Formats: sequence, structure tokens, C-alpha cells
Amino acid sequence: MDLQFSVDAEKCIGCGECAADCPYGIIEMQDERPSMVEDRQQRCIGCQHCLAVCSTGALSIRGLDPGRSIPLAGNLPEAQRLAALMQGRRSVRRYTGEPVSGKEIAFLLDTVAHAPTGVNNRQVLFTVIDDPRVMEDLRRTTYSTLETMIRTGKIPPGMDFFAAMITDAVKNGKDSIFRGAPHLLIVSAPADCPSAGVDCHIALSYFELLAAAMGLGTLWSGLAQWALTRVVPELLGRLGVPESHEVGYMMVFGRPAVTYYRTVQRDNLHVNRVGSLTPV
Repeated sequence: MDLQFSVDAEKCIGCGECAADCPYGIIEMQDERPSMVEDRQQRCIGCQHCLAVCSTGALSIRGLDPGRSIPLAGNLPEAQRLAALMQGRRSVRRYTGEPVSGKEIAFLLDTVAHAPTGVNNRQVLFTVIDDPRVMEDLRRTTYSTLETMIRTGKIPPGMDFFAAMITDAVKNGKDSIFRGAPHLLIVSAPADCPSAGVDCHIALSYFELLAAAMGLGTLWSGLAQWALTRVVPELLGRLGVPESHEVGYMMVFGRPAVTYYRTVQRDNLHVNRVGSLTPV
């Protein structure tokens, strides 16, 4: 395996951080310079810790230029501002219908692709509906199929609550499943991944926080999840989600038609502080 590992001798200070931080020990120090351990190279998971931990930008792996990475010093948010974002994030159920630009969606997805995955397997699939017309087609098809299944008694057990939503949609035009959002994000991963479901949830958490920072609204849509995975799963195939994938969850998003001015206040923190192990 050629990892295209190289070290700029003029920049390297021989600190050994790359070797110390490599999760699988494929880097060792020789004559105060990092080098690859020949019989361990196949263990590399592509995490790029070595590239990120090099303070001088001397190290390159997989042909990557450290100069193209974003420097962290001076670019990270203050903890209090990040806390305000996390506490101020709301589940948005009202949208203007105005589409999010392709540039914004690309920025969201390109950034969220950095979310951690088990053993850095990086097989999370982001199925996104960025065209509101396709979203409207999905909306109509979902409600129409649900209505037929309810009328013919083919709705799965435990899913009959959708009947009230169909009635509300027909009579009042209320979209309880997708909330009138112009976009939908479905995050899935191969079912045989080390942590498929968890990887998907982490990615969606990254997505909602970045979206909130951009002034966008998101909603973890359990109703869409139930509808498209348990009631009309054939629609997943039409959306391009592979049958071999585990669907982690679904999120609608768009420009909010509501403004929140302050955080809410929580007092139900549950913490289990472990001072010692209890006797067996």
C-alpha cells in the first residue's frame, strides 16, 4: 500500500507527535525523523491525525498538501458562543418554502462529511432533496400512498395514527410529516458498518448545528422516518437509498418562517457521577 507519505526535512522539528498520535502505530521516529513502519502500512485508516498534529505542516500523507488545510488557531468559536448556539437551536416546524441555495447545501454537506465515523470507515451516504419540486413530488406520493393503504386496511400495525394526518392534509392542507419544508436529508450507511446508526446520528447532529449557525431551520422528522421506512419503504429505493443500508434518520430543513429570540431554560439535567465501582 502506497500511502504517499512524505516529510519536509526543512520544516520537520522532530517532535515525534505524529508517531505518538497515530492510532495504529504505523509511524515511527528514526534519527529524529518520522517514517512509515513497512509491515503496518495496511493498517492505516486514513484518519490524517499525523497531518493534523504536525505543528509546522511538514508532513503529508496520501498526497495531501497540509497548506490546504484550515488552520485551527484563531478560527474556532468561543465556547460561550457555541453553547448559545447549542442551547438556542430549535426544532423548526414552520418554513417559508424558499429553497436553500445549492451553494449553501454544498457547504453544509462538505463540512458535515468531516463528522467522525467508527474506525474512520466514512461510508455514510447523504441522500438530499435539494429541488423543492422533487420534494413536492415526494410529499404528494407519500400522502397518496398512505391514504390508499389506510383505505384498503394495509397500514402496518401501530401506524394507524397516520390516518388523522391524512385527513388533516386533505381537509386543511396541513403537512404534518414533512412540515412544508423544501428539503429533506436522509442519512444512511451500509448495515455492516462498525457503527452505522451512530455514524448517521453524529452526521445529522453536525448538520443541524451548522445549519442553525447559517440561519436555517431543521427538524429531526420521526414521522418521515416512520412513513418512509416502515409504511412505504419502496419510496426509499426510488430516492436512491440502497437496500443494504441502514437508515439512521431523516431531517427536513429550509428557511424558517419563525424567529426565536432566546434560549429556553432546562432544569432536568441527569448526571450519574461515578466515584467508585460498586461491589459485585
